[in-house]
Amino acid sequence: MWILVHFDLPTETKKDRKNYAQFRKKIMADGFNMFQFSMYIRHCSSKENTEVHIKRVKSILPPKGHVGILTITDKQFGMMEIFRGHEPTQPPETTQQLELF
Repeated sequence: MWILVHFDLPTETKKDRKNYAQFRKKIMADGFNMFQFSMYIRHCSSKENTEVHIKRVKSILPPKGHVGILTITDKQFGMMEIFRGHEPTQPPETTQQLELF
C-alpha cells in the first residue's frame, strides 16, 4: 500500500515557516519521499504498517493549514499516469521488502 500526504501550510510568519519546516522534516524522517511540492509518498508492506505511519503523521500535524492523507493499493498506484511536460514518465518503483515468517 502507498500513503500520500499532501498539505498546504501557511508560511506568512516566522512561526508558520518553522511549523512547516518541522512537519516536512518529521514526515521525511518517517520514510516519506517528496513526490511533488507539498506531496509526499511512502510505501508500506501491509495495512497494519500503513496505520502505524498514518498515526505518526496525525501526531505531528501543525496547528494551522490543511493536510490530507490518502492510502492506495500498489495496483492503483501502478495505474497512475505521470507526465513531465508532454513526455510520460514512470511512477516511483515499489520498494521490495523481505518478510520473514
